[in-house]
Amino acid sequence: MADNMDDETRERLKAALWFSIGKIVDAETLRLGVNATPQFIGALTEMVWAQIESVSQDLESFAKHAGRSTVTTDDVLLVTRRNDALHDIMKEFIDKEKAASGKGKRRQ
Repeated sequence: MADNMDDETRERLKAALWFSIGKIVDAETLRLGVNATPQFIGALTEMVWAQIESVSQDLESFAKHAGRSTVTTDDVLLVTRRNDALHDIMKEFIDKEKAASGKGKRRQ
């Protein structure tokens, strides 16, 4: 993620991620009738955090390469290009959002 993020913010984000992953794991373990240890949740959180950092760096690099300081939806689509299913989901979401925002605008 951003290199300028302070340690407190980083820890708060990781704690929020751990909490969210814990809720998802709890729901899935109940659904599947299995157990998951806190160590599993911690390891899964670390894995997801590493992926978030990697993708964040890629997004920042794509924007910088394009001469921008802001990440755009084009950067998001570019980062998902090797995962067809994820790319399709993101493309569909972006297209729906663009269509919805276009409906709210009036032509002058």
